[in-house]
Amino acid sequence: MLVDDSAAVALVVATSLHAGFQAVVTLLVYPAFGDVPPERWGRFHDDHSRRIAGIVVVVYGLLLAASAWIVAAGPRNPGTLAAVALAATAMLTTALVAAPTHGRLTPDRGERELRRLLRADYVRFAAAVLAAGAAIVGLGF
Repeated sequence: MLVDDSAAVALVVATSLHAGFQAVVTLLVYPAFGDVPPERWGRFHDDHSRRIAGIVVVVYGLLLAASAWIVAAGPRNPGTLAAVALAATAMLTTALVAAPTHGRLTPDRGERELRRLLRADYVRFAAAVLAAGAAIVGLGF
């Protein structure tokens, strides 16, 4: 490890937190979406969006801060750079696909939009898990 590996440790922590959060969303939260009857969907989705917003802000804020720190201060090695790129993939997928799709989900759910959201979520999950692994590898350089 480098003498000052604080940024790399922060990246491991942030990407690991994000991977854990994303695993809960992908494996527990989103599968439950399909179990909600269309007549209850609007209220369910509004409640979900309100409850998860604060957690998303914290997790993504830490991920963004750790990514910026590693880019600015290093160590910039294949592992840390891959972690940053994968974290960016997850964040951009959220900003450009998942968040707008959430906004388009209709009160009766909208099956097409829900499928789009689930596909975007799989991309985020894969990117989050791979980012954590890459950050761990980057710490060892």
